[in-house]
Amino acid sequence: MKKTAPIFVLIAGCLWGSMGIFVRGLSLYGFTSLEIGALRVFGALLFLGTGIFLYNRKMFRIRLKDLWCFFGTGIVSIVFFNYCYFTTIQLTSLSVAAVLLYTAPVIVTTLSIFLFKEQFHAKKLLALVMAFTGCVLVTGILSQKLTLTTGGILLGLGAGFGYAMYSIFGRYAIERGYESLTISFYTFLFACFGFFPLIDIKHLAECFEPEWRLAGLLAGLVMLNTVIAYLTYTIGLTYMEAGRASILASIEPVVASVIGFFLYKERLSMVTLLGVVLVLGSAVIVNLEMENGKK
Repeated sequence: MKKTAPIFVLIAGCLWGSMGIFVRGLSLYGFTSLEIGALRVFGALLFLGTGIFLYNRKMFRIRLKDLWCFFGTGIVSIVFFNYCYFTTIQLTSLSVAAVLLYTAPVIVTTLSIFLFKEQFHAKKLLALVMAFTGCVLVTGILSQKLTLTTGGILLGLGAGFGYAMYSIFGRYAIERGYESLTISFYTFLFACFGFFPLIDIKHLAECFEPEWRLAGLLAGLVMLNTVIAYLTYTIGLTYMEAGRASILASIEPVVASVIGFFLYKERLSMVTLLGVVLVLGSAVIVNLEMENGKK
């Protein structure tokens, strides 16, 4: 599994990168960003709960002393990240929010050195710098006029922190012997409780329409962007360092840009293409490191 771990993480990053397809579609029905986030975790919770109930009910078992791990992945990561990220977009711009979000690999790598005793060397530093620089270029922020506020910057960094926390708390849950299905289920359970006070249930209900297109969008959002994405990322995280996994997941904005080019006719500049090359290069470095057996 160690050899295939990077593939699982890359699959997760690609699936997260495709989320814009479903988010754009659902926004046309009037759903807000936080409501879409809530639908993701609630749908994933129902699906995983049903699956575990039918497959192996023992996976529901967790120790009370380990609840903080799932509070971390569900509340500190998913809910806090969503709130900070979407508020940052309102205060600054999508590009600024995206750049601040992709400080996450830096945060994960730094914390992992102290928390999990992961080694930090020149190749990992190079991969980290390439991944972050590539994400900056892919967002197109260098060609735009920036709208910066102190609150926006702090919340953007908070989004990056929250995004990073899934790798940190997920690693703790893995070290305590929990499988990816159990971790994902309790992550979404806690996230549901966290989202509840942030959304307008009445407005959410008003946006639903009895048609197949809406059902398809919700199914894609829940299954592809949430259930499969988090399961594959957690599986990959089980067999590789948190820092490396976070760097590999930086493939997400690359996939989003490619999808934007082919589906929405968005422009791909030379700067964007350079960013794509840098992110892909960082993934190659991380994968070569693992094949060479460096821990």
